[in-house]
Amino acid sequence: MKNFKILIWGLCIALLSCNSDDETPNVPEEKPTEVESPAGNPPVDEPPVVEPPKEEPTTDPVTLIDLEALDANLPSFVSVDDTTPKDMKWVKIEAMSDEFEKWDDEKWFNSFWNYGGTPVWMTDKNSGVEDGKLFIKATLRDDPTSWFQTARVHSKTKISFPMYTECSMKTANISAFNTFWLNNGDIDNRDEIDIVENNPNPTPECRDQSTKPADFPWTPWLFPTQMNSQYFIAKNSKTERHEDNFDTRFLSDANPNKGKTWDEAYHIVGAWWKDERNVQFYLNGEPAGKITTQQDFTRELEIIWDLWTFKDCNIGGLPQKEELNDNSINTMRVDWVRTWKLEAK
Repeated sequence: MKNFKILIWGLCIALLSCNSDDETPNVPEEKPTEVESPAGNPPVDEPPVVEPPKEEPTTDPVTLIDLEALDANLPSFVSVDDTTPKDMKWVKIEAMSDEFEKWDDEKWFNSFWNYGGTPVWMTDKNSGVEDGKLFIKATLRDDPTSWFQTARVHSKTKISFPMYTECSMKTANISAFNTFWLNNGDIDNRDEIDIVENNPNPTPECRDQSTKPADFPWTPWLFPTQMNSQYFIAKNSKTERHEDNFDTRFLSDANPNKGKTWDEAYHIVGAWWKDERNVQFYLNGEPAGKITTQQDFTRELEIIWDLWTFKDCNIGGLPQKEELNDNSINTMRVDWVRTWKLEAK
């Protein structure tokens, strides 16, 4: 009996020992780490900062305008942004269009009047067609006064609004105006639309901005990329004029000719003569400034190209005479010219 009691007492001690092992020990709770807060504010729990993933900036690629792929049967801007009125169509005027495979006496002629007060001397010897391009060249003439020998080419056909004309041209790289314009009349009575008058290489004196007053009306230091478009309406010796100086640097990023000088590349330059008072200019298929007159254009006009110079900085100054013997820089060239009338469908 005594042994039985001892066994029972041992079993109780064992059971008490097992219950004590299963209990969770009384461990003090650990406080979260406190973040130091600004003075006067209680401490706050600060969640971990998760940096968002950095995204690389994305830009849509620019689709370049393909100047070689523009539709030759229509004005260049039609291929870029067609703003032709829906009820109208462009009809090509062959008498004022030419790819210049040869000189065409039925379309073009030379004139020989000279600009007053300049060293310019006009002759047909300095123009023609060569390698599929119309050229006008400046050469040195053996004359102390009229030493800048050059040429001027006109269309035999005249035209009025609504019409559009454009040419692809590259300028001579001398200090001279390379021009593409419309005109009819004389100095005192005329209508004139100067689509481009570019001097790509004005003299160092004319480029020097420090010599120009603040209100100087011309900017020859910008001439290499400027169009210098303008108009004149002269009636009874009273002249109305205004200019619009668009620049190749103003072209869109999609244009391969953006920022190029006029002697650096062939530029497609044109004018949409919309009505009796409005002309919209174009450069390489894009709008390039416009003019609105105070009185009406009333004449039919000819297409004209010429190359000329003048001592004053509003033209860009005179070139060096020896430059006129350099055939690599003394010639302006026109790859083609195309002209349309705008007619009802």
